Amino acid sequence: MSKKVLIVDDAVFMRMKLRDILEKNGYEVVAEAQNGVEAVEKFKQESPDLVTMDITMPEMDGVAALKEIKSANADAKVIMCSAMGQQSMVMEAIQSGALDFIVKPFDTDRVLQSIERVMG
Repeated sequence: MSKKVLIVDDAVFMRMKLRDILEKNGYEVVAEAQNGVEAVEKFKQESPDLVTMDITMPEMDGVAALKEIKSANADAKVIMCSAMGQQSMVMEAIQSGALDFIVKPFDTDRVLQSIERVMG
């Protein structure tokens, strides 16, 4: 059974890039969200096995969305996606329950390594 993934990023291009990497490697993208509010909603609807979460987004940032998702499901697996120079937010995300982070622009091998490590 393929693993279900929710992709969260405010940039359409980044969502498409991640979807492409994931689907070519046997993952099923069950939903996409463009901000933290949507992310929390879609997480509750879809119960994905994994969430890739952008850090900086409008309406609700990735760290706030991560906290809401973890309070809804403590076992949620979330990987943060950040641009360079967001170390303090990445640290806060890790302390809030994110299991790993990947840096943009996405490197296919790095993305897959991170997902395999998080999914066990």
